[in-house]
Amino acid sequence: MRKIIYLINPISGTRRKRSLKEMIRRKTQEQGIDFDILPTNAEGDYSHLPELIRNEGVTDIVICGGDGTVSAVAAALYKPRDASWGATGVRLGVIPMGSGNGLAFAASIPKDPAKALDIVFAGKATPIDGILINDHFSCMLCGVGLDGKVAYEFAGQQKRGLRTYIRITMRNFFTARPYPFRIVSLPGDKDGQRELGVDAFFISVANGNQFGNNFTIAPKASLHDGLLDIVVALKTNRFRFLWSVIRQVMGGYPVAPLSLNGDGKKIIYFQTPRLEIWNVGGAPLHIDGDPAKSAVIYHINVVPDAILLIVP
Repeated sequence: MRKIIYLINPISGTRRKRSLKEMIRRKTQEQGIDFDILPTNAEGDYSHLPELIRNEGVTDIVICGGDGTVSAVAAALYKPRDASWGATGVRLGVIPMGSGNGLAFAASIPKDPAKALDIVFAGKATPIDGILINDHFSCMLCGVGLDGKVAYEFAGQQKRGLRTYIRITMRNFFTARPYPFRIVSLPGDKDGQRELGVDAFFISVANGNQFGNNFTIAPKASLHDGLLDIVVALKTNRFRFLWSVIRQVMGGYPVAPLSLNGDGKKIIYFQTPRLEIWNVGGAPLHIDGDPAKSAVIYHINVVPDAILLIVP
């Protein structure tokens, strides 16, 4: 027997959200599945969920929202391996309603709410990795530098969406400045430690291959490989910066060990299960597209099999 909790933003009173609730009620009743519809939390506090799961026998939590909400819910349920997620058997479903929907796209979950809901009913769950950034849990990615600044400005907009995001990104592109960083890759004793000091426009740390809206910043990334994909856009002139990012999105730069090889590349692309980023220039941070508190040093590591995600 299944019990589903749907989480939907209560603030949005648009016709789209009202019709979504009606569709969820109708289709879930048709399936004969017990369910409740609860509001999302504007502060991202879902600490009440574990007790609710235990008391009501919840088997699935379905987030009608974007990557930030999914990560906030997952963070409330995530436990270290000695008290693993799988002990509860709770599965997460996603009906993409965010600005970017990177996790949904990476997991091949369709943006159409009815089709996404059909996938929830099918109930096929698979474990996917997560990320810890200074003990802050994330499903998809984080970044410091240009994309962090864009996230801060985007969060303050009254009207959000892809057009607004593109406008803010382009405005920041023409005023962007590089930041000094020190990157320390910690792949394990076998491979040894690698360090590199760089001036870079941004550093993206990706768990999946989606930045959002089908924009692929880390083409080789996988939700299941136990590795993080790191993309560093090095200091250069603006034309070459733009060309390098386009080339990276198109899959032009191969994954290589962390190093400066002197071959003129302006993108460093490497993989590691854990790393440190020394943010000596105070670059702004985003986590899953939402602005986050910056720090001098970030300890970042992959969390294998952290989430049971309902996928096609």
